[in-house]
Amino acid sequence: MKLSRRDLIQGAVTVGSLWAMGCATSGSSGGASETPGPQGQGAGAAKADKPLNILILGGTKFLGPALVESAQARGHTVTLFNRGKTNPGLFPNVEKLQGDRDPTKAEGLKALEGRKWDAVVDTSGYVPRIVKASAELLAPNVGHYTFVSTISVYKDASKPGLTETAPVATVTDVTTEDVDKHYGALKALCEKAAETAMPGRVFNVRPGLIVGPDDPTDRFTYWPVRVARGGEVLAPGTGLNQTQFIDARDLAAFIILGVEKKLAGQYTATGPEKPLLMRDFLERSKKALKSDAHFIWAHASFLEKHKVESFSDMPVWVSPTGEDAGLLQVNIDKALAAGLTFRPLEETVRDTVAWFNAEPPERQAKLKSGIKPEREKEVLAAWHQEHDKGNANAG
Repeated sequence: MKLSRRDLIQGAVTVGSLWAMGCATSGSSGGASETPGPQGQGAGAAKADKPLNILILGGTKFLGPALVESAQARGHTVTLFNRGKTNPGLFPNVEKLQGDRDPTKAEGLKALEGRKWDAVVDTSGYVPRIVKASAELLAPNVGHYTFVSTISVYKDASKPGLTETAPVATVTDVTTEDVDKHYGALKALCEKAAETAMPGRVFNVRPGLIVGPDDPTDRFTYWPVRVARGGEVLAPGTGLNQTQFIDARDLAAFIILGVEKKLAGQYTATGPEKPLLMRDFLERSKKALKSDAHFIWAHASFLEKHKVESFSDMPVWVSPTGEDAGLLQVNIDKALAAGLTFRPLEETVRDTVAWFNAEPPERQAKLKSGIKPEREKEVLAAWHQEHDKGNANAG
């Protein structure tokens, strides 16, 4: 099965429910370390020079709660707008407005009419029509609009080093709302819709894979959990391929920083700061978790032969050749210059395992991403058969 760009980066939850509910695209805050993180995360965060009133469209799933916590830690006042169906008990002391991102629905955006905020953060826009409606309604009463986009907007991700100036994906029928088929192109049009409504006041953040506690996709979670289990671990490629991802809490902190600075334009936001090889990612995870894991690095051609797929079976890894070969090697210099920082990888790894281990047994029993244990055993056995046979012939 060939994975689409959306499968690689977005992947896990039904798209229709996401944009209809006004939930966040990714990211969260549960079960994590209490150590204050960068850019004002945690109880000991430095306060912003000027407290702001911030509206978050969504705010109750993964990235949403991380945004609320980061904003509150900086001394800002938060209002949430969503349908009130996802984690409604979160943040009992935060003002919550109910409605629907789709203005054609009965309740629509009525709760936002006539209200003023310093800034809005849109975590749940997938369809240009939906983003256009909220941005146009809020434009007269909001000073700054943050749109959470994606690196999937880029038209050609076959080569590393993509910058914000790279061409974006397009779609022939600009009225289409088929998000599964045109995820990146529609996100690009959403960026344009927000900018058209509020020219010069839109901060388009393009995250890569968002990870950490409460990740609903398990795309990153697979590795810390699998490494913690120990033993022989099937690992992709040579170990020298680069990977990229960003802790939801670090992304949230950067977004709130951008709101405070009134950043505008496109910013690719993923990490870490310096290139991270798959080998170093897994070895550092092993050390952080005090695991006895032993990595069996299987060449891309071997994985392809045995139908082990990048990103689905082997998360946070793409084949070094092909149309998405550069997707995990994008340039983040602009975001770094604007203040993007990262907590240590080891913290994200440990926090993710701690969160996952506190989940209900039925949740722990089945990871949503990564190769299944029985399948991994089969592929490892095939690798040993080929490898041991080759060594015997060589001898």
